[in-house]
Amino acid sequence: MKTTLDELQAFVSVVDSGSISAAAEQLGQTASGISRALSRLEDKLEVTLLRRTTRRLELTEEGQAFLAQARKILEAVEEAEEQMKVRRQKPAGRLRVNAAAPFMLHVVVPLVSGFRERYPQIQLELHSSDQIIDLLEQRTDVAIRIGALRDSTLHARPLGSNRLRVLASPAYLKNHGRPETVDDLASHSLLGFTQPDSLNQWPLRHPLGDALAISPSLSASSGETLRQLALAGAGIVCLADFMTQADRARGDLLQVLQGATVEVRQPIHAVYYRNTALASRIACFLDYLGSQLDRTD
Repeated sequence: MKTTLDELQAFVSVVDSGSISAAAEQLGQTASGISRALSRLEDKLEVTLLRRTTRRLELTEEGQAFLAQARKILEAVEEAEEQMKVRRQKPAGRLRVNAAAPFMLHVVVPLVSGFRERYPQIQLELHSSDQIIDLLEQRTDVAIRIGALRDSTLHARPLGSNRLRVLASPAYLKNHGRPETVDDLASHSLLGFTQPDSLNQWPLRHPLGDALAISPSLSASSGETLRQLALAGAGIVCLADFMTQADRARGDLLQVLQGATVEVRQPIHAVYYRNTALASRIACFLDYLGSQLDRTD
């Protein structure tokens, strides 16, 4: 027999409330029913999850490990149910979205018209920032973040990923020559970020590894500024595909050192604080954005 959601809910509720009787009251069940659910769960798993004494309940090591997984399962089910409710509603109200300027310009802005047609009652408010913001302080409903996430207090939804490429304009390559090896970059003008240093790790294979730490000849805080500099022939740059797709299609930027390039994909996540009052507005925006990113990946 497989574990049921009722058994998982009973287990988590007992842990959270501190007793079987409190969990029974919380779930609207009898104490004996909760106790039987716990016993069935332990029998199925063939482990002891809780040590029961007359005064308290204590998680075993196995119980502690299982609790984390049980929470994830229950949260996933809750989110799935919430999504189904969202589909039956007509989302409305203000939705504040924050993203780095390049992502806002190249990805979000082109999708706004289609989104507003589908959800005319949502009032979009778009904010750009190249720094990580505090969502509560900035009164932001959802933020788009590219790269590894650091803030574990936020709920994160993966939207896709984007490849990094090393690029230069035809004019720059004509004037300075095309680098044939990674070592050749030492004699070229390299365009990089002022911070963080991780953005100046280029996905190039060389004798010491698969990432090359570059020292920029010219730095900027914004990827969009670096893109414009590259288009103007100021040097060689490493940028994500979502910024340069149209440039590459037109031939305004050309990939260099393709043979030495390691396929590195930056993850794209939407992050938000869980708030059921905003769930429908957030969910439909993320559904729409995610579906469009899938088409362009």
